Amino acid sequence: MVGAPDKTVKLARKLRREMTLPEGLLWRELRGKRTGLKFRRQFPVLDYVADFACIEIRLLIEVDGMAHALAGRPERDARRDRILTERGWQIVRIAASEVLKDAAATAQSIATFAASLRPLHHPADGPPPSPPTRGQAGEDRA
Repeated sequence: MVGAPDKTVKLARKLRREMTLPEGLLWRELRGKRTGLKFRRQFPVLDYVADFACIEIRLLIEVDGMAHALAGRPERDARRDRILTERGWQIVRIAASEVLKDAAATAQSIATFAASLRPLHHPADGPPPSPPTRGQAGEDRA
């Protein structure tokens, strides 16, 4: 959880037990680093619960069912996305119908997108190695 109040954490726990069919199908494909990244489900962040999150690259995945098209919901979703984006999160919205058509392909497209967000290399722990001094690395040619 990232800065989420207790009530949001409790809601996330409840939502984990009551995942929708598309969320469950997608979770089956994303869990256990099958995509090369660690995803969490029903992840509390601020006052919201994201369907899925990859904390390493600050990516949130939202599976949008028909309810997201109903009165007032698109505006609420846009506000939520703006707030989370301002705090450094990337949000991807996926139609539930796409997950139902092919959850594996959906997970693969998420993995492909996520790979584009990862740095090409991770900095090594500690200071960089110092350059070789005379007498090291084959320079001893007497």
